[in-house]
Amino acid sequence: MKVRLAVPADAEACWNIRNQAIRYGCKNSYDEAIITAWTPENMPESYRKVIIANPFFVAVDPDNRPVATGFLDLASGSVEAVFTLPDFTGRGLGGLIMDAIKWEARERGFEQLTLSSTPNAQTFYAQQGFVPVRESVYPSALAQAELRCTDMMIKLR
Repeated sequence: MKVRLAVPADAEACWNIRNQAIRYGCKNSYDEAIITAWTPENMPESYRKVIIANPFFVAVDPDNRPVATGFLDLASGSVEAVFTLPDFTGRGLGGLIMDAIKWEARERGFEQLTLSSTPNAQTFYAQQGFVPVRESVYPSALAQAELRCTDMMIKLR
């Protein structure tokens, strides 16, 4: 599997990966009603704009189809949207995405990265070198709820 930058035409596939990963990975962390609201089938057009405006990475299968995603939010210096299709979990793709994000951040002069982790992903981010900073809530307009999460950070230099 290789990692490449996403292009706007990948937006719908990336949205699908996001939704499947949340539905699969977060089912023991949040109520079903929250997950359903958080993962609508119709992709907001703003999602495509995020792909255009930020270094948004995808891990692709041999047919160049995205199977994992993640991006560096340039405005906030945060890691966002690290998701893997359920059938591809456990293959190191999330780590490849994180390596690409960290490399990109260093190249752009970032000294640290932050993120807000759902409870089910905290161990993964810890394995990537992120340390917990505090427990918090993430207000999600899509989920129409405040999601429990852990703010985490990593020093890059």
